[in-house]
Amino acid sequence: MVRAHPYRIAVAVAVLSLPVAAVLAVFVLAGSIQPVHAVAGWLTATAGLAALVGWHVTSVRTVTRYVERLREQDDAARVPDPPAIRSPGLDPELVRTISETARERSRRRAELSAAAERQKTVLAALPDPLLMLDGRGRIAATNPAARELLGDNLAGRTLPSVLRNPDLLSAVDAVLRDGEAGRTLEFTLHGSIERTFAARVTPLPSPGPDDSAAIVSLHDVTAIRRAERMRADFVANASHELRTPLSSLVGFVETLEGPAHGDPEAMARFLPIMREQAERMSNLVEDLLSLSRIELDEHAAPEETVDLGPLLARVVEGLAPRAESLNMAIELAGADSVPAVQGEAGQLTQVFQNLIDNALKYGTAGTSVTVKAGAASNARAVGRHGDARAVAVSVIDSGEGIPREHIPRLTERFYRVDKARSRELGGTGLGLAIVKHIVSRHRGRLEIASEPGEGSRFTVYLPRAEAAQRERAA
Repeated sequence: MVRAHPYRIAVAVAVLSLPVAAVLAVFVLAGSIQPVHAVAGWLTATAGLAALVGWHVTSVRTVTRYVERLREQDDAARVPDPPAIRSPGLDPELVRTISETARERSRRRAELSAAAERQKTVLAALPDPLLMLDGRGRIAATNPAARELLGDNLAGRTLPSVLRNPDLLSAVDAVLRDGEAGRTLEFTLHGSIERTFAARVTPLPSPGPDDSAAIVSLHDVTAIRRAERMRADFVANASHELRTPLSSLVGFVETLEGPAHGDPEAMARFLPIMREQAERMSNLVEDLLSLSRIELDEHAAPEETVDLGPLLARVVEGLAPRAESLNMAIELAGADSVPAVQGEAGQLTQVFQNLIDNALKYGTAGTSVTVKAGAASNARAVGRHGDARAVAVSVIDSGEGIPREHIPRLTERFYRVDKARSRELGGTGLGLAIVKHIVSRHRGRLEIASEPGEGSRFTVYLPRAEAAQRERAA
């Protein structure tokens, strides 16, 4: 039973007994009753009032405590027993109405909670990163895709500390401060892998429980923009590269169909050239398709573990006949003890095939191409944080070397130091671009060192398998 405060009961009884005391005093003054009888009557009335007030106050306190427990969302709050609230001053329907209201409130709260959980599940399942911002532009909530892109512990941080793009920040200010209905834009997120996002900033109709006032959604359009750039490159460069062999083929075909029709000597002379030009076009198209596939997957680091030693041995063995035909040799060092890396065997094979093939193309007859593998304890800018332990594989030739001003552009598509010689040797101008993008996908680094007359060294740094796993876990 809930007890009422005695002081409150005393005050209430004193106030209620004043009219009784006044009436009795009038009767005493009029001589109708004796003072003793008046005092006895007042005491009797006061005692009755005290009982009634105590009963009423106790009932009210019982109901009040029940309502307080409901307000605290105490689902175990029990409806007071009827005898505890049978005060003459309380409506018998009061507690029933309160109880029904509480049950309805609890039901609605459960519905809202279920709806909120459904929304959280939907937001968590969305592949696009989402940032919920409060009215001051601070991050109120995020979904897993946003945390994967921008890191953990985003809540409470300001948007500029996470995304510094001025256009995006201006769009957020326009929505939060100027009341715009929404804004869309596109921006590039720079880093080890450059990515392009289409962003939409949308205000919420009303603040959420976490004070969120707007939502920023990011859609990765990197693959689309790369495909567009690839198409532009194909039109601008590939068409130029294909024009020469196509013109040669058309000319030879016209000659064999015309003046040299049925001439065995002309066929014997022209057909090998036609085959060579057709192979050149086929290699160009194959390299373009390969580069396109690599760029589309560049943002997703490979998850397999690759043992580099046997892989390098297979690549060297496969290119040995070509080296022999050029009066050169390939020497492999350190492959027996090189640590494993996180990567895709097929793509890494393509990297070292391209580098060794280039070294053979531009090397000097009678010399060797050295492939040197080993651990690199400190490789600058390898791994997401730049301090992951790495493996280094160098391909070293004794060719003519490369002038310093050309080195920064060697990995550009279709860039050649000597275009005529490159075409003569069957190069497509895409080999080092392919190497660069594969190494980038593996979160590694390509380093080129060369001096004219001293040969060239192409070094690929790749994070070790255990370092790459820690990077992903971080």
